[in-house]
Amino acid sequence: MGLYKLRPPMSGRMGTLRTLASIRGAALVEYGCMGHMLYGRVFLEQVGVVDACRLYSTHIDETDISLGDTGRLHRTIAEIIERDHPEIVFLLPSSVPTVIGTDLPAICRELQLDFPEVPLLPFGAGGFDVFGYQGVREALLLLVRTLPRQAERTMQPTYNIIGSCADLFRFQADAEELVRIMEGAFGMSPLCILTSDTHVHDIERMGGAHINLVIRREGEAAAQHLREQFGTPYLPARPYGIKGTLRWIEQIGELCGRQPNREFVLAEAERAQSLLLPSRRVFQHIVRSHPEEATVSLGGHGDVVEGILTYAREEFSLSPGACWCDSPDMASADVPYYAEDEWMRVVTAHKQGVLMASGEALEWAGRSLENQISNPDVRWRLSPYDPPFVGFRGANHLAGLWLNALLEQDED
Repeated sequence: MGLYKLRPPMSGRMGTLRTLASIRGAALVEYGCMGHMLYGRVFLEQVGVVDACRLYSTHIDETDISLGDTGRLHRTIAEIIERDHPEIVFLLPSSVPTVIGTDLPAICRELQLDFPEVPLLPFGAGGFDVFGYQGVREALLLLVRTLPRQAERTMQPTYNIIGSCADLFRFQADAEELVRIMEGAFGMSPLCILTSDTHVHDIERMGGAHINLVIRREGEAAAQHLREQFGTPYLPARPYGIKGTLRWIEQIGELCGRQPNREFVLAEAERAQSLLLPSRRVFQHIVRSHPEEATVSLGGHGDVVEGILTYAREEFSLSPGACWCDSPDMASADVPYYAEDEWMRVVTAHKQGVLMASGEALEWAGRSLENQISNPDVRWRLSPYDPPFVGFRGANHLAGLWLNALLEQDED
């Protein structure tokens, strides 16, 4: 791992932790060094993950490393099972056991004989060479490969959301907006919101859903597995903007063979449009008279950046500024990957247009934290009821942020 002025990028281990930590009915044991779980717990509390997966760390010392002693792990699992009675125990390696070659899956197979009533599920992505979103991807895939049980389709149409994880900014608010739209448009309820609002039992029932809504590319492998195992179709998309949300609803209807509730959909679209109507003349004036200012610069998760940028260009004619993603695995010609030194140069030099990025980047640039769209964060987020970025309500929220940022720019 290199040297960083601010916080280092999310590692695969942290991506796995932030995927698993919100699952109720489970316990997670990190087999690693003192302090790792403490750092991870602080982040989770800041983003509002509470009363979910029980988090523990064994700690390891020089004797454990040099002699390969795993007795501490056995004792920890035994105590957790006796005290907490979890449905399942997740095991997460840190960097030291991974680097020295500790075979955690083999250890789990041995320990499982002593705990036949509680499944032990080992995860990977503990090394320095695994980026954060790869940890998310592998964790989601292992969950759906292991936990869902054979099930018939539910009598009433249902769905799963795949990819709502604590590493994404405002993950809870975005998921709630999707649930609201699905209820209004199709009368459908979620079986499982993987993983921001779910219990182990919900994951076991995922095979009964009629469709899987994949809201980030890391969840596609999990959705493909569920399609192969249960025949469940899936839609990989994050709905941004009014037009984007309408397309998303239509695609869901086609995959499910159901007609959406046109009255609800039209009412939502008309309400969102009416709220935007007074601002459109202002946007049009800025685009015509100050085109150099009518830009949106975005930094964060590749899917979030691409979705918000499409909305800005398609519905407000705003031009792309400096846009980047925070993982080399997601880089494209339009949205390249920027390391810390690159995005620091961009945000420091940014003078015109809207800048939306992580709280850390915005604070570094001296810009408004209201325009945050990604982590790392610099604030505590105690409420899951903040405005979303996706869906109809997210369309109004984003437009309001853009308009105020552009008008404040003119005042400066």
